[in-house]
Amino acid sequence: MAGTIHLSHSSRISSLEKAVELAEASDTIQIKAGTYKSVNLELKKPLTIIGEAGVVLDGNNEGYILRILCNDVRLKGLKLINAGKSYTRDYAAIYISHSSNFHIDQIEIVDPFFGILIEKSSNGRVQHVKVFGTSKQEDDAGNGIHAWHCSNLNIHANEIQGMRDGIYLEFVDDSLIDKNKAVGNIRYGLHFMFSNHDRYHNNHFKNNGAGVAVMFSKFIEMRNNEFLENWGTSSYGLLLKEIYDAEVKDNLFYQNTTAVFIDGTTRLKYAGNTFKLNGWAIRVSGGCYENEITANNFISNSFDVSYNSRVNDNTVNGNFWSEYGGYDLDRDGVGDVPHRPVKLFSYIVNRTPETIVMMRSLFVDLINFSERITPVFTPDNLMDETPAMNPFP
Repeated sequence: MAGTIHLSHSSRISSLEKAVELAEASDTIQIKAGTYKSVNLELKKPLTIIGEAGVVLDGNNEGYILRILCNDVRLKGLKLINAGKSYTRDYAAIYISHSSNFHIDQIEIVDPFFGILIEKSSNGRVQHVKVFGTSKQEDDAGNGIHAWHCSNLNIHANEIQGMRDGIYLEFVDDSLIDKNKAVGNIRYGLHFMFSNHDRYHNNHFKNNGAGVAVMFSKFIEMRNNEFLENWGTSSYGLLLKEIYDAEVKDNLFYQNTTAVFIDGTTRLKYAGNTFKLNGWAIRVSGGCYENEITANNFISNSFDVSYNSRVNDNTVNGNFWSEYGGYDLDRDGVGDVPHRPVKLFSYIVNRTPETIVMMRSLFVDLINFSERITPVFTPDNLMDETPAMNPFP
């Protein structure tokens, strides 16, 4: 039968290392308020460790703080400080390896190299974790939550700022990332590499180097997320590179330099999204095929859709365009003349960025108008045949 060990500075068990040593498998360690030293402490048996308000584990700047190396470990209610930093070791406040059924809840991690580093593990949940870093450069920082070769993770309602990537997933499949906040991270708020069949929903990405990057992955579902104010010369709300068969639905892209940049994407569906006040709403690079862009709102973006070639194999239909200049005589809510969303000037800016200073000039209005009437440089088959007259709710 599982027991409980009480840890405090006033009891006979006053160190976490001793409490872990005495505990039997499946026991619970209850920790009273106070600061306790914890350097490279290995958990090799199923345990539950719960801290009451005011519990701090101090890594003494020497390495990992906690290392979970078995199944069925639960951590709750701890503040972790002074994890080690190294340019040759991936030190983390919490390191998890070859573990299943782990549960990390209500943990605060202050200025780590990596916050939580998970390797070759499955069926774990990380929730209500706060990771606050202070690094200013990519080579001086790790990631807030970093998972490698994992499956069936749920990363839920965490808050991460000041790290390299807020959440980084590499070779991670069948996982859900929902209701997280990634703000002010140096590179990406969320970063997928070689990961398949994952979902990320209802997350908030603001003022990161770029909001989210999804690369070399398949079957990713992206819904109801907010991409806000990811602003800079090479910044994106969402960067998609070499991905297939994914969905981008019901998201808000607001005031990003480029809301969505796509390069080498195939069979993606964009629907129900709102692109508002971005520099570029959707910027298409080479090798994008069979993508569908339908029933989205494009509102007051500098460029709604941008192409770098005349070849188009994608479908754009039934969207609302705030720049649409057509009419609806039969009042069925659908414009009577098609809309061409690609401006000639976007083509020019792609080739010569310095020309952006001419953006609001009469000359630019004239060349955009002439290209719209007789397209020469932009794809002549890229048009919305059924533009919506009113924005979608």
